[in-house]
Amino acid sequence: MTLLVRDFLPADAEAWVRVRRAALPYMVTTAEGVLGDLASAHPDRRLRLLVAEQDGELIGTAQVGIAHESPKPGQGFCNPYVRPDRVGRGAGSLLLRRGEEHLADAGATEVYSWVLDEPSNRAFAEKRGYAPRRAAHFLRLDLANGQLPPLPDLPAGVGLLSGADFEDDPRPLFEADAEVTADEPSDVTAEFGDYEDWLATTWRRPGFDRALTTVVTVDGQVAAFSAAETDGRTRYWSAMTGTRRAYRGRGLAKLAKCDSLHRSRAAGFTDAYTGNDAGNGPMLAVNRWFGYEVCATEVRHVRSLG
Repeated sequence: MTLLVRDFLPADAEAWVRVRRAALPYMVTTAEGVLGDLASAHPDRRLRLLVAEQDGELIGTAQVGIAHESPKPGQGFCNPYVRPDRVGRGAGSLLLRRGEEHLADAGATEVYSWVLDEPSNRAFAEKRGYAPRRAAHFLRLDLANGQLPPLPDLPAGVGLLSGADFEDDPRPLFEADAEVTADEPSDVTAEFGDYEDWLATTWRRPGFDRALTTVVTVDGQVAAFSAAETDGRTRYWSAMTGTRRAYRGRGLAKLAKCDSLHRSRAAGFTDAYTGNDAGNGPMLAVNRWFGYEVCATEVRHVRSLG
């Protein structure tokens, strides 16, 4: 059987989604999102999508690029995934090798890769020189059958808006997102200040649901938010929930997420997913309070190039 790795083509979008949903059923992946990510990628990201094809069947994918928003230069990423029923055919190894070659050409000095926390996957990474770093959990909440906490009464001066209320000027949400992202626990930190890039990759990203995104204001100022992405059918993903530094400790992130979850259930979504760094105790506690349960864990691994 002939195995080859090549660049992603637009015609591969649906097959890409099938592979990703089989390998990572906890993620919200759509063809529109894959195409949108590739089309809107910043040039400095050096984003490249690779696919593994065997006898005309797409069996693996990889996202490869540079963490251009990190203050530390030279950090690359390569995240290969293979259909669980097609592992052991060399697709993962070939995707990883091609990804590393691309990153070396792009000037990367380190490669980070997410690895499912299962013995075979960790052994695969460690055999190829990758060392484990931070872990992160995928969590699921049954929106169709679970019980959401009721929305609390709003304190004086606190208001609830949706992302759609910022259609005319989303910059306050950009500023809040940048501040929260800079404080998020991670091996690869991000500090972004390019508003136009944020508009292209976040605000206008296919799947980003402004109506289900909740924004908490305090005295008219954006204080916290919970950003929502959906597959347009049944799945809802909490892309980011956080509070600006000046407003922390008041339960505003919990309020934002509670409102967004109520909105999503009312809109007909049945499965809510999110991801948390394993060391982010406060956000894990919030998610446990809502009834989320860990459904899988990934461990970020790193290897030096050179």
